[in-house]
Amino acid sequence: MTNGVAGESDEVLTRVDGGIGLITLNRPKAINSLNQQMVDDLRAVLTRWEDDDAVRAVVLSGAGERGLCAGGDVVAVYHSARKDGVEARRFWRDEYLLNGQIGRFAKPFVSLMDGIVMGGGVGVSAHASNRVVTETSKVAMPEVGIGFIPDVGGAFLLSRAPGALGLHAALTGAPFSGSDAIAMGFADHYLPHSELEAFTQAIVDDGLDSALAAHVVEPPPSDLVAQRAWIDKCYSGETLEDIIAALRGHDSGPAQDAANLIAARSPIAVSVALEAVRRAAKLKTLEDVLVQDYRVSSASARSHDLVEGIRALIVDKDRNPKWSPATLAAVSAADIDAYFAPVADDLSF
Repeated sequence: MTNGVAGESDEVLTRVDGGIGLITLNRPKAINSLNQQMVDDLRAVLTRWEDDDAVRAVVLSGAGERGLCAGGDVVAVYHSARKDGVEARRFWRDEYLLNGQIGRFAKPFVSLMDGIVMGGGVGVSAHASNRVVTETSKVAMPEVGIGFIPDVGGAFLLSRAPGALGLHAALTGAPFSGSDAIAMGFADHYLPHSELEAFTQAIVDDGLDSALAAHVVEPPPSDLVAQRAWIDKCYSGETLEDIIAALRGHDSGPAQDAANLIAARSPIAVSVALEAVRRAAKLKTLEDVLVQDYRVSSASARSHDLVEGIRALIVDKDRNPKWSPATLAAVSAADIDAYFAPVADDLSF
């Protein structure tokens, strides 16, 4: 029985059914990309439900057939960064607070990471206590492609993935499968896409443990794990130039593809991404990494490459960004360090 239908807004639908709080991200035309209102709504409902004894667990899903969430609203970020960056930084600050809230949530939190789950979509799902993927899952931290750096606590997970799998995902921005997501620590359970609705209903009817037992299946082998030998070897280099040279020197097609991807990305973004993942490996908590993310993103809002990357990929769609600095050799250690400097409104939890 539905205990109440109380939507936060048209873009975040919420209801409680049988003691289970159900949240649906509802911008299907935008693959449920997050905007400021959606982040505000999510923080509010989770705060309310965490203190509500009538809510035993939470399930997060996305409307439509394309995916849970394709990320943040980068066009809004583009316009803000071109202006003064204030709205973009507010969005990131509230988004990262939400990511931390999900990571600390005191009740079972089930995220249905079906279809496209990228960037900000990872932030609202991969820090949950029970993360479910399917054969349609397409997970990625693709930020370097737009001159940005993996955020939303992604570096916390990337830095803890087996071997160099996390660095490979961070520096290429390439998507990975549901099986890969489980192997990398981004997800926990695998079930067929066709059973998602029945699985959710089973959580309501029988509880989470029974639903998992009834529906979860063994995932197919991870393609990335099968390639770990060359990935671990090639990404062991100290510098990005070393990594690209090792990839180009390897005889496998996927290694060449990775080299080409990294070489096409924003030089400053991939340089900072490499440093961010390495620093995240030494940070103890998700919250510590989110503090780092806010500093890095704040610097990105002032950068040339974030605006140029979004322009080239999403606004003008000419796919011909003019990066600055234009080469990896032109990126200095001071350029990279500047992204990690504390900001006046540092994040705190």
